[in-house]
Amino acid sequence: MSARKHKLINEPDRIVGEMLDGFCAAYSDIVRREGGRLVVRAQPKAPGKVGLVMGGGSGHEPAMLGWIGQGLLDVNIVGEVFTAPGPGPILDGIRAADRGGGVLLCVSHHEGDRLNAELALEFCEIEGIENVDMVLLYDDISSAPKGRESERRGTAGLFFVWKMLGAFCEGDVTLAAAKALAEKVRDNTRSLAMSLSSCASPVTGEVMFEMAPGEMEIGMGLHGEIGSGRRKALSADETIDLMLPPILDDLPFQAGDEVLVLLNNSGGMTLMELFILYRRVAIQLSEAGIRVCKSWIGPYATTLESAGFALSLCRVDDQLKALWDAPANGAYMKQP
Repeated sequence: MSARKHKLINEPDRIVGEMLDGFCAAYSDIVRREGGRLVVRAQPKAPGKVGLVMGGGSGHEPAMLGWIGQGLLDVNIVGEVFTAPGPGPILDGIRAADRGGGVLLCVSHHEGDRLNAELALEFCEIEGIENVDMVLLYDDISSAPKGRESERRGTAGLFFVWKMLGAFCEGDVTLAAAKALAEKVRDNTRSLAMSLSSCASPVTGEVMFEMAPGEMEIGMGLHGEIGSGRRKALSADETIDLMLPPILDDLPFQAGDEVLVLLNNSGGMTLMELFILYRRVAIQLSEAGIRVCKSWIGPYATTLESAGFALSLCRVDDQLKALWDAPANGAYMKQP
């Protein structure tokens, strides 16, 4: 029988609503709650700009709540725990993001998210809402082989899309140009995750899947989707030596490339472990002749309290570096 974990909540059916109340109260200068499950910018974009909408299940905080704000996304539609929001809330989010320049619906590729987003776009057509498009985002190399990238899952590496697309859409750009920029960042990003332990549902308290002590799994998705199979847990250096080469080979990344690096904490890793892991990443990239422009280490797209991490690399050029350095003011992404 699975173990149960106690969570500091009130009533299970109020988890998401009370979380949003707390988040919006803590960052009231940046975001506000609108309607049932929409988190929107406290200070909307100027009229005529392209609006950016992102939806997804809760349980991955601070994603995507932390990327709503100036220079970032405009609206986050928040679903139940690990459950995609339905087409109705997505339609509400599209309306809330519309500033007259078109709306781009950014979809992290999971089956439920994609299907509900497609239905929402059908509703837009029925209601005569024009100038709306969708971009499908993915980065996880373990979920489909090279050559079938569009079948891959969206995971922590979408961090790069949110930041650079948000900066791009602060300018006077078209909806088509915004979608093309999102695809450019996506197509230059690769991620691979691992896990040492599971997490427990805040609704039931039940552990989502069992892992024996001393085991690890490479390639797990954000919801605990199966990876490459269980194996004996390795040291920090051995783990990076196992994970980094397939990331580099997949794009491929090459000597002379400049990259952004994300070492994302799935929720239960210590900073001590993450810095030891990043030490090896930095050594290996330097030996490969790949220059790190910026790195981010911390919990940006979590799976509740899972002990694990995702390693993401994004290859950048002058355009993308400028967008990365552009100002941003979200709860969990601040750029002066």
